[in-house]
Amino acid sequence: MTYMLCRNKVKDFDNWFEIFSSHKDDHEIAGLYLENLWCSINDPNEVFFLFTVESMERANLFVNDPASAKLGEEAGVLEGEIHYIEDFGG
Repeated sequence: MTYMLCRNKVKDFDNWFEIFSSHKDDHEIAGLYLENLWCSINDPNEVFFLFTVESMERANLFVNDPASAKLGEEAGVLEGEIHYIEDFGG
């Protein structure tokens, strides 16, 4: 199974979460299904989230779409990173 592990540093978690949550349908259209969401213990404005990836092609189109970058700005994302990972069991 393929996953997308993300980390975002945001201005305000509550604002970010409201916008992030409102785009669940867009995530699912892109074949991204939220598995979990965490906040750093030391900084609640540093968030980590994990999506199951149904289609790498659709996921890449979504994350590279300029509209996604604009949405991140509106949500107050200061920095972020994305890692595609696979589950090998164990």
